[in-house]
Amino acid sequence: MTETASRERRPYLSARKGEWAFAVLGLPLALLGSLYAVAVLYAGALLSLTVLGLPFVVAALLGARGIGTLHRWLVGRLLGAYVERPAPLPRAKGVFARGRVVLTDPVAWRTLLYLVLRLPVGALGFAAAVGLPLACGWLIGFPLWARLLDGPRPVDWLDTAPLAGLALVTTVPAAVRATGELNRWLARLLLGPARAQQRVRELESARAVLLAENTDQLRRLERDLHDGTQARLVALAITLSLADDTLTGAPPDAERLRTLVDRARGQTDETITELRRLTRGIHPVALDGGLGEALPGLTATSPVPVDVSLDLRERPDPAVERAVYFCAAELLTNVAKHSGAQAAELTAHAADGRIRLIVRDDGRGGAALGTGPALGTGPGGGTGLTGLAERLAAVDGVLRIDSPPGGPTVVTAELPTHL
Repeated sequence: MTETASRERRPYLSARKGEWAFAVLGLPLALLGSLYAVAVLYAGALLSLTVLGLPFVVAALLGARGIGTLHRWLVGRLLGAYVERPAPLPRAKGVFARGRVVLTDPVAWRTLLYLVLRLPVGALGFAAAVGLPLACGWLIGFPLWARLLDGPRPVDWLDTAPLAGLALVTTVPAAVRATGELNRWLARLLLGPARAQQRVRELESARAVLLAENTDQLRRLERDLHDGTQARLVALAITLSLADDTLTGAPPDAERLRTLVDRARGQTDETITELRRLTRGIHPVALDGGLGEALPGLTATSPVPVDVSLDLRERPDPAVERAVYFCAAELLTNVAKHSGAQAAELTAHAADGRIRLIVRDDGRGGAALGTGPALGTGPGGGTGLTGLAERLAAVDGVLRIDSPPGGPTVVTAELPTHL
C-alpha cells in the first residue's frame, strides 16, 4: 500500500500520532530554524565586505545542508513522507573551488528558504494541535468561568458557547492532518532534489537501464547467432558438400541428389526464418510505413479483440516510434496473457509535439508499477510495468496506470514526438 493510498483511506476527522507530535514540536524547531536562516543572511550581508564574509557563508550553507537532513528525517519519521535525499556536493580540488561549489549549491539555499517558511507553517500546526484544543476547552467551560469570575448571572445566549466548543473540537484532528499535509508538501518541494537535479537522475537511471538492456540483447543475439543460425549454416554447407560429391560421382545418383537439394532448401528456409526472428527486435519492418500502418497490424495478431483509434497528425522520430511500437506490443501481450480481458482498446494520438498511447482492457485490474508483470494482474509476480516505464523514460516518456481491483485497466504512455 502506498503512502498516498493509506492516507486517503483514513477517516477525514483523524490524525496520526506522528502528525500530532510534528505539530507540537514544529513550532520550536521552526523558530530555531528561522533564526538560523535569518542570522545567516543578516550576518553574511554584514560580513560580505570583510574577508570573513565568504568563509562564514560557506560554513553556514554546509550547516544548512545538515539541518535539512535532520528535517527530512523528522518528516519521514513522524509524517511518514519519504523525501528523496539530494545529491551530495560535487568534489572539487582546492579551497576556492570547494567554496565556489558550496556557494552555488541550490540545495543549501533551498534549505534556508524552507527554514524561513517553516515558521508560519509551524505556527499553524501548533495552533491546530495546541491552541485550537485550548480554545475549545475555554468555550466548553465558558459558563463556569464566567460565573466564577463575575458571580451569579442569568442564563443568556453566551451559555450556548459549550455547543460551539463541542462542534469546534471535532475539527481539531482534521486541522492537524491538514497542517501535516502542508508540511509534507513543503518538505518535498524544498528539501528534496531540485526538479532539474531530479530530471538528471531519472535520465541517468533510464540510460543505465537502457544500456544494460541493450547489452543483454546483444549478448542474446550473439548467442542465438552462434548456437542457432551458425549451426544451421554449417549444416547447409555440409548438405551442399554432399550434393557436390554426388554430382561428381559416375553416374550421379539422381534420387540422392534430389533428397540433398530438398534438404538444402528446407535448411535455407529455416535459416531465413531464424534470421527474421532475430532481426525483428532490432527494427520492425512494419515501422517503415509509420505507426499508422504498424499499430493496426500489431493489434490484428492479438488473440484478444482490440478496437483501434488513431489520430497521428505528426510522425515521431524513429526512436520514439520504436518505443511506442514496442510499448504497444508489450501491453497487448500482457493483456492477452495476464488480464483475463475479453476486449481491449488501443488509442494513439500525436499532435503538438506529444504522442499519447492508451491501452485499455476490461480485465480483472489491480496492476501497478512494481507490483505486477502486466495489465490486469494482481499484486506480486514481477516488475514488467516498472521496466517498461524505465525504458520509456530513456526517451523522455512517462507511463501512467489506472487499474482498480476488478478493472478496467487503463495504461497511458506519453512521449515527445521529437527528441
